[in-house]
Parts: sequence; C-alpha cells; structure tokens
Amino acid sequence: MRIVVAEDLYLLRDGMVRLIEAFGHEVVATATTGPETLDALLAHRPDVAVVDVRMPPSQKDEGLRAALAARREIPGLPVLILSQYVEQLYARELLSDGSGGVGYLLKDSVFDADQFIDALQRVAGGGTAMDPAVIGKLLSSGSSNRRLEKLTEREHSVLALMAEGLSNHAIGRRLFLSDSAIGKHTTSMFGKLGITDDDDSNRRVLAVLTYLNDTQDDA
Repeated sequence: MRIVVAEDLYLLRDGMVRLIEAFGHEVVATATTGPETLDALLAHRPDVAVVDVRMPPSQKDEGLRAALAARREIPGLPVLILSQYVEQLYARELLSDGSGGVGYLLKDSVFDADQFIDALQRVAGGGTAMDPAVIGKLLSSGSSNRRLEKLTEREHSVLALMAEGLSNHAIGRRLFLSDSAIGKHTTSMFGKLGITDDDDSNRRVLAVLTYLNDTQDDA
C-alpha cells in the first residue's frame, strides 16, 4: 500500500512510518500541519492516509478538515483518523458522504502493530475501522431511526461489532455464536435495512454506514 502519514508529533510519526515500512508498505509522504496534509493527499492520492485530528497551525481540527477537503476532491479517498478524543462532529463529517473507506481510532486503543495494520488494510479496501468508544459516543444520542428500530437486540450487537471492522467469525467469537448463526443475523439485518447488493463486502460497508449515520440523526 502507498500511505500518507499526517502527525505533528515526531516520535509518533516516526514510529508509524517505521511500523508501516516494516510490514512492507510504502510511506509516500509525511505531513506535520493541516495545509501540508491536504497538499500531500492531493499530490500523492495514496491507497490510505493516517491523519491526526489536531494539527498545526491551530491545533484544533486542522488534520480532519484537510482529510475532508481531500475526500471532496478525491471521492472515497481512504482515511484512517487517529485521535486522543472522541468527537461526534468529526465522525459525523467523515461518514456523511457514505462512500466507505473510513476509520476513526483512539490512539490509546491501538494496542499492537497487527491491529493497526489490519485497520489500515480494511480502510484501504473501502471498509470501516471504528473504535468502540467512538461507536458508543455516537449511540449516546439515543436516535429513534425507524430502520434501526426494526433490528433485534442481537442484530444491533452484530452490527455494532461489524462497525468496529470485525469479520463474521470474530463477531461470533465475541458473542459466543456460531458462524452460521452470525450469517443468519447479518442476512436478516441487511434485509431490514433495505440493503440488497450482491457483494457481501459492499453490503457490510453500507450497513455500517447506515448504522453510524442514522445513530447521529438526533445528535
């Protein structure tokens, strides 16, 4: 994969670059400010970008805004946001175009190299990688969207874990259910959400985006 890393803290940026390269991927550019991030994303059009939310010059949301601006120019540009904070607005803006290829992880929750690279690969492939804490924050608004109300409690659980990026097998292990049981729940869930695409990977992305977007309607 060709990757852009946007992070203003030297040690963290250097660590990510070394880690990414150790797994055989190429870091085509690094950035330390919001404007540098936008320039790098538009110039290199990477397979995926790792972007910190708070970067110079304002140390507010420069990184996130650069990523959003780049996705407007390059629809579907895969972006994995790394942040120390859970902000509903950031996640909402990132998910608003519904095109997939997005992730939002808290820095403290990335426990090992394999987990981080796996998240990068899922996002690069057009999938999602959402931190459980981010999902919990989005759900705290208490949305009463009718499509989501159709889901059973178990289907909600399956979809929440799917939003984290887990496979059916991993979801089954988390919920102590068989692969076939998870398959039945996902098929039922897709039907209730009106998602009929034949590509299972695409259906998963559409279901997750529906879930995350709709849970923000009352935020």
